Amino acid sequence: MTTAPHASSFAERHIGTTAEAGISRMLAPLGLPSIDALVDAAVPAGIRLRDSLQLPEPLSEEEALARLRAFAGRNEVKTQMIGQGFYGTHTPPIIRRQVLENPAWYTAYTPYQPEISQGRLEALLNFQTMVSELTALPVANASLLDESSAAAEAVLLMRRANRSHGSRTTVLDRNLFPQTIAVIRGRAEALGFPVEVADLAAGLPEGEISGIVLQQPGDDGAVTDHAAIIAAARERGALVTVIADLLSLALIVPPGEQGADIAVGSTQRFGVPLFFGGPHAAYMAIRTGLERSLPGRLVGVSRDDSGAPAYRLALQTREQHIRREKATSNICTAQALLAVTASMYAVYHGPAGIRAIAERAHAHARTLAAALADAGVELLRGAFFDTVVARVPGRADAVLAAAEAAGINLRRIDADTVGVSADETTSEAHVEAVAAAFGATVSRVFSPGELGIPQGLVRESGYLTHPIFNTIRSETQMLRYLRRLADRDLALDRTMIPLGSCTMKLNSAAEMESISWPEFASIHPYAPAHQTAGWRELIRDLEERLVEITGYAGVSIQPNAGSQGEYAGLLAIRGYHRAGGDEGRDVCLIPASAHGTNAASAVLAGMHVVVVKNTDAGTIDLDDLDAKIAEHRDALAAIMITYPSTYGLYDADVREVCDRVHAAGGQVYIDGANMNALVGLAKPGEFGGDVSHLNLHKTFAIPHGGGGPGVGPVAVAEHLLPYLPGDPVRAGGGPDGQRDGVATSDGIPVVSTLFGSAGVLPISWAYIAMLGAEGLTRSTRHALLGANYLAARLREHYPILFTGPGGLVAHECILDLRALTAETGVTAEDVAKRLIDFGFHAPTLAFPVAGTLMVEPTESEDLAELERFIEAMIAIREEIAQVAAGEFALADSPLRRAPHTAAAVVTSAWDRPYPVEQAAFPVASLRVDKYFPPVGRIDGAHGDRNLICSCPAPEAFEN
Repeated sequence: MTTAPHASSFAERHIGTTAEAGISRMLAPLGLPSIDALVDAAVPAGIRLRDSLQLPEPLSEEEALARLRAFAGRNEVKTQMIGQGFYGTHTPPIIRRQVLENPAWYTAYTPYQPEISQGRLEALLNFQTMVSELTALPVANASLLDESSAAAEAVLLMRRANRSHGSRTTVLDRNLFPQTIAVIRGRAEALGFPVEVADLAAGLPEGEISGIVLQQPGDDGAVTDHAAIIAAARERGALVTVIADLLSLALIVPPGEQGADIAVGSTQRFGVPLFFGGPHAAYMAIRTGLERSLPGRLVGVSRDDSGAPAYRLALQTREQHIRREKATSNICTAQALLAVTASMYAVYHGPAGIRAIAERAHAHARTLAAALADAGVELLRGAFFDTVVARVPGRADAVLAAAEAAGINLRRIDADTVGVSADETTSEAHVEAVAAAFGATVSRVFSPGELGIPQGLVRESGYLTHPIFNTIRSETQMLRYLRRLADRDLALDRTMIPLGSCTMKLNSAAEMESISWPEFASIHPYAPAHQTAGWRELIRDLEERLVEITGYAGVSIQPNAGSQGEYAGLLAIRGYHRAGGDEGRDVCLIPASAHGTNAASAVLAGMHVVVVKNTDAGTIDLDDLDAKIAEHRDALAAIMITYPSTYGLYDADVREVCDRVHAAGGQVYIDGANMNALVGLAKPGEFGGDVSHLNLHKTFAIPHGGGGPGVGPVAVAEHLLPYLPGDPVRAGGGPDGQRDGVATSDGIPVVSTLFGSAGVLPISWAYIAMLGAEGLTRSTRHALLGANYLAARLREHYPILFTGPGGLVAHECILDLRALTAETGVTAEDVAKRLIDFGFHAPTLAFPVAGTLMVEPTESEDLAELERFIEAMIAIREEIAQVAAGEFALADSPLRRAPHTAAAVVTSAWDRPYPVEQAAFPVASLRVDKYFPPVGRIDGAHGDRNLICSCPAPEAFEN
């Protein structure tokens, strides 16, 4: 066995248990002498690597930060006035430090256990309220991935809600951003419905229309009265989506007041850095009646078991892992952390502050427009919010060069046209410098409040009226509000989050430190390439490391969520088949043990899902696989395999499965959600995979952020390289592209901005660089050790549902409570809620098998934390035995009444049949560090029956 690194190495800080005594103690119940023996017994020899990973030597934390400084130093920080959906903004330091850089916020998981997520759920409810009031639409969701994909989701929503199929067309206004046109057309092409790009200022085209998409302000900056075209669309039976700049809605009549059904857009300019294109929280707001078709997550208000108001995710039946191929969308990852940031920006500034920021940007744009007009420069639009587009025949490049020399980036639309966007960071000096680049001078300066917006389009209605946006102004108040919300939650900074399939590991401070450096965070995604050399070098280096780790030929980091990585990988397969003349190959085989999002991704990629059975042992049923291949041989596009499976198993016959699919002409998609059990031990690109996506927010240490950000790079074999995601600007009609939105060269649709959520890539780069080949492999081995130790210790209390040879599992195990439920009525959900009283986030509940809990400890948890979890699970098993013995009825047991709030146990009226000490302090260690949830068990059905999705009045909480 290789000698362990020096104790000061990053691997020693990342891996929870590295001391030989601790390792020996964990191996003892397995009956194995070493971790080598464990790996040999658990991981099939047929997939194992013969040689170690070929990666650069690991760096110390200091060396890694120095390398990141070098990357950052190669980027040029300019004043970004490019616009096109991305704008300069000031992140208030209190929000940057207490949210974006605070592990209490960024290490939390998606709020599927709402009792321990009340803080972030309140912040997300603030987000929904902010969006709803600014757009003047009654319901908003809790964020989507980015503006372009949100617009694509709106198109799909319009088609679902309008029940329009076949030939009914979706019409896009020509004045949308080019990247948005590209993403929508890509979704439409995959699903086979018609999209037309038209000048809607000239009226609706002929034919049956499903829906129309407008943008306010438009790509050319125009502020337009859309009321007439919206009314005309409604008369034709079409729904209407408006892509709205949220800041502009402080001044402009909002979409809801003009009759729109849906509004989408980005909240980036509400305090979220540019981040070289992402992550940024998109939004969607809808009219009444569309709630059950709304994609993504929706925070609602319900009540707990005491009748107190409590927040939860509403209408959860939309979740992909429940609905699979029937899911209405595949937004597996939202952008929760960035949505929280944007909502807190609105809380911090309030309605008056938001309006003042909008007025300043508008005034600067008017001042610039006046200077250009006075100099005889032609302006494309006379009514605008913050963006001025000027025609300078043959001079665009010269104007851009002069502005760049002054430290400012402008937008090159074509050789004759330049766009300039003012924002929160724009100053009078910037305006003067830009005017000079055009050969003009400023002579008229407009003041904030002097609006140049047509009178009929000036907003008169109120917004951000709830007290939360009107009572917090001082930094002291903001600091305490953020702390109060954070204290209501359980995140990784407090406790292990043993979520199977979600890989909640350490997100080290050294990995996180660089993402808010201005040299990374202040770069516009469409800045000139020569200004972004450091970003591009870091991305190239990261992609090369991921290629080595996966065994594939190339990687694209454009997909900004795992679901988007799945989608991009399936589109690559689809493109490959079509290029070979196999357009009829549209069947995707998905084993029952596959990851929950796979089926929804296949449907969105235009494929038909066929489920392959699993054996009673949890492995893929080869006889059923053969039958399905025979039935669909000529139409077989792919199989999607999760490896190891969500059952926690390494299928020993995975190569055989791949070979059988390849022999039938299909491609093999290996879902990388469980890559934490493979890194350094096996490469999916070498044991049969043609394509995989990776979850950087799982295996490669990007934190989950309470439900986003995520990054889902897609890795492919040599023959699929031409079908990786392309350039969204060129594909959507940007420089050198075609204005109708058709991709320019390879025909491959795009899924996001060029580099997706680039802003968080330094985290994964640092993780890989500091661990190196040996550290990465050790991490995988210790993840296997932790999972098998938990399984061995808990097996006598809870059956382990699936095991491999020797009773071993991969990096996660499934605790089967179904027999206990049949005997006692105690459910897996009861156990999940009772774990809250022990200070734990529950394991993954009811997936992949109903009535079970899937546990994944990761390599980062130390032995003491594993023992604490084991102690809690054994104590809960003893309480189940108390129910079985009739010591108290299930309805009045500590299991069914869990979780217990401080208010519930600090009372003179305690009338439950178990001691108050058992409720609050079921094990002695809790008397030292005790987390009390802010609410008791939440009534989910009540929340769905009485849907409330915006901030309730303060009076609701008085009692």
